[in-house]
Amino acid sequence: MAKIFPFHGITYSLKKIDDLTSVVTPPYDQIDLQDQEKFYQRHPYNIVRIIKGKVHPHDDETDNRYTRAAAYLAEWRRKGIFVRAAQPALYAYYQEYNLQGITYLRKGFVALVELKPSGAGMRGHEMTLAEPKADRLNLIRATQANFGHIFMLYSDPERRANQVIDCAIVGQEPGWQALDSDGNRHMLWEISDTATIATLQRTMTEKVLYIADGHHRYETAVTFMEECRAAGWQAIGAESFHCRMMTMINMNEPGLIILPTHRVIRNLSDFDRKGFLNHLAGNFVVEEIASLSEIRHLLAQRKEGEHLFGLYMGKNNFYLLRLRNEQIMDEIIKDRSPEWKRLDVTILHQAILEPLLGIDAVALREQTSVDYVRDSEQAIAMVQAGSHQLAFIMNPTTIDEVRIISDLQEKMPQKSTDFYPKLLTGLVMTQMEIDRK
Repeated sequence: MAKIFPFHGITYSLKKIDDLTSVVTPPYDQIDLQDQEKFYQRHPYNIVRIIKGKVHPHDDETDNRYTRAAAYLAEWRRKGIFVRAAQPALYAYYQEYNLQGITYLRKGFVALVELKPSGAGMRGHEMTLAEPKADRLNLIRATQANFGHIFMLYSDPERRANQVIDCAIVGQEPGWQALDSDGNRHMLWEISDTATIATLQRTMTEKVLYIADGHHRYETAVTFMEECRAAGWQAIGAESFHCRMMTMINMNEPGLIILPTHRVIRNLSDFDRKGFLNHLAGNFVVEEIASLSEIRHLLAQRKEGEHLFGLYMGKNNFYLLRLRNEQIMDEIIKDRSPEWKRLDVTILHQAILEPLLGIDAVALREQTSVDYVRDSEQAIAMVQAGSHQLAFIMNPTTIDEVRIISDLQEKMPQKSTDFYPKLLTGLVMTQMEIDRK
């Protein structure tokens, strides 16, 4: 059961900020140090100062990136840079984007959702890491606010929820809009009509929610809720620690796209190219291919039950790898579901990276050997530049695979999904009300 609530959204004042593109960012985990500096320079009120502030040499327990985030939040609200909506609302969030010459419209809406542990009506598919969760927990402790979205999926084949939203915003210009770094248009409308909100609440009541993106943020929100309850604090209304701001998107909508995440390998000591290819031939049919474009074409044409990978080894050496049969994975892995064993990312990690290259779960967690990129041409260029030795070109995980693995309460290997485009941080936020008496 998904219990959703309207909230008094906190947004940038359009009287103070006339170009929202200058102040919003992608999610915190998509921001590296170079991006951080770029967003710092873009605008003095850019949200990066709150969600991923700079670390200073003099930082201590009383002055650090998290205390500064809380100070920015308070100051920007006091100055009217941030304004809080006068009435509780849900927010339609539509994204218009172009991919390979095709324009898509992905429809969703933002609400507060009652928190539950993963598996209890909330299904996750991604393994999480301790360091990002500690980082997000420090931020939520300091600010008691939600800035980034949690990207939630639900199944609604009849598209009832989106029909309700379409009717609510028909003929209206977005209240807020911004462009991301790829030029995709993000649009937000406030929906405060109580009848519309009640209809959406009823529509979502029986829905199971699947975490598409934001597993660390979700687990952090649950941890913070448990801390607050252990301290004897009380929630004041829905806008408190027992709910979390989320964006819900129907997995049956045509605008839902998952991109592949390619693996680029480095730091292989004493790597034997010929020996590696010979070992691959045990479980895979290895075929030499002329180019990256041919690999991409072949991957796109795979048949049901086929598992194909592109491999680039430098010096214009391209290969197509085809798993000989799925039963190989039953021999390699004994204690997982057949569905998990047959994920392409599982096959790559368990049948190639770990046994043939020595890249085990620890190496993946510590990120000592594998980099992840969205662009296959970038993956090839990294090998050509000499910084990396191998590139594995992947097919995307499918939405059905995400749903099935989540329903089985199993976790995919990290970086298994890349939902595109990301949800922008800074379009709408919420701050909690907590009774600490």
